[in-house]
Amino acid sequence: MYQDFAALVYHIREELMSLITLYDTTLRDGTQAEDISFLVEDKIRIAHRLDELGIHYIEGGWPGSNPKDVSFFKDIKKEKLTQAKIAAFGSTRRAKVTPDKDSNIITLIKAEPDAITIFGKSWDFQVHEALRISLEENLELIFDSLEYLKKHVSEVFYDAEHFFDGYKANPEYAIKTLQAAENASVDCIILCDTNGGTMPYEIVEIIKSVQKHVKTPLGIHAHNDGECAVANSMIAVAQGIVHVQGTINGFGERCGNANLCSIIPGLKVKMKKECITDDQMRHLRDVSRYVYELANISPNKHQAYVGNSAFAHKGGVHVSAIQRHPETYEHMRPELVGNCTRVLISDLSGRSNILAKAEEFNINLDSKDPVTLEILDNIKDMENRGYQFEGAEASFELLMKKALGSHIKYFTVLGFRVIDEKRGEDQRPVAEATIMVKVGGKIEHTAAEGNGPVNALDNAIRKALEKFYPKLKEVKLLDYKVRVLPAGQGTASSTRVLIESGDKHSRWGTVGVSDNIIDASYQALIDSIDYKLHKAEE
Repeated sequence: MYQDFAALVYHIREELMSLITLYDTTLRDGTQAEDISFLVEDKIRIAHRLDELGIHYIEGGWPGSNPKDVSFFKDIKKEKLTQAKIAAFGSTRRAKVTPDKDSNIITLIKAEPDAITIFGKSWDFQVHEALRISLEENLELIFDSLEYLKKHVSEVFYDAEHFFDGYKANPEYAIKTLQAAENASVDCIILCDTNGGTMPYEIVEIIKSVQKHVKTPLGIHAHNDGECAVANSMIAVAQGIVHVQGTINGFGERCGNANLCSIIPGLKVKMKKECITDDQMRHLRDVSRYVYELANISPNKHQAYVGNSAFAHKGGVHVSAIQRHPETYEHMRPELVGNCTRVLISDLSGRSNILAKAEEFNINLDSKDPVTLEILDNIKDMENRGYQFEGAEASFELLMKKALGSHIKYFTVLGFRVIDEKRGEDQRPVAEATIMVKVGGKIEHTAAEGNGPVNALDNAIRKALEKFYPKLKEVKLLDYKVRVLPAGQGTASSTRVLIESGDKHSRWGTVGVSDNIIDASYQALIDSIDYKLHKAEE
């Protein structure tokens, strides 16, 4: 009996040791990267995709630091997430101010997140130079802040900022800062390589030392300044770390954060650690590209696991080998992360992606159906012309419906004209759009003004169609992004327009591509309205 019980305890312990908690900070730390900014609506959409991916904690931002983060925490409460918990980020209390009087601490609690993460100083150099207080007073800041938060929030995490640099400079004091957090009964203590310069062998030695003095579960938060963020995160897990922080695509300040798109498959496939399900991991590439698209940044084709070139083969010897046995030149099956093998001289990829997307939209396709091949060929042709459907799910669904013959043509645009006129040197341009549409046997010819040519065209389209389809009054244009495609033709280059629309029930993205920015915008606008009408009939 004892042996059976002991075996059960050992099994449970092994299961717990293999379970890794994923904490995503794309919406906070990721937005500190150069050239990256998300609207509140973008952050909400990304949060949903992270939730579907199986991320356990989503750090939404620092409430009170800016209006955008305040709005996010207010709006996210209206959304229904499947499993992810929303975390708010902040700092320890200010010196000489009690937690109950500290505006940062109070704002964190008022945001009503599922969890709160605060950072504090672990490096004596930072305490002296940044906070300008005594080492003992810093320990009080850490303990007081965490103890107070623990009384108001069910889960509290402590980010030990600059911990590895602090340990190398003064190991005894760095450990004391962790023990101050432990004495406040925090749920997890995260060791941060804030400057990103720690080497993997140092990570191993320091974590082993920490584990001798701290019993609270430990996490890792690595930056990539030494190109070791992923390696440092993985080796930390090998040492018993159970909580890993990072961002999608490694977005982050300076050289970026640890890349969850590499960490997740590394944990599951290489280390056999449980973090998300196999089915969820098959969406990893889609999520990666979705975040790139909403950030209005071209995806890194050479990115490990999820990049276009991650499993691409060009050399003749390689191609011959992988056609017989993919393992000869592939370290894992690309389908596990939603990617695919590509043979560059004769592209064989794509069909599985189409079938997976069709299943997501509840559209029945057969891999041998000629329609599937038609959709695949059409998409390849469109992508060659600059289309991308990440972030434009509505346009993709309409494309499949047209190929299947299930698309309903609710209206026809007979023509439109857009005028953008500047009437005086000091006056703003005035935009006006005229459009003619046909619905059934009726023709509607109307015009509208707008704040710019695209807005004028959008207003004219709606004005013409709303009398036939009143539900279109619910639709709002939430975001508009333009990317000039790299064609080397200057102002004659093609442009890709990504539009986000929404109503009181949902949001959707559409795309248009043309060497004329108005035409590209028109395509995306028409798809948006078309999609709404189709959804209204379902």
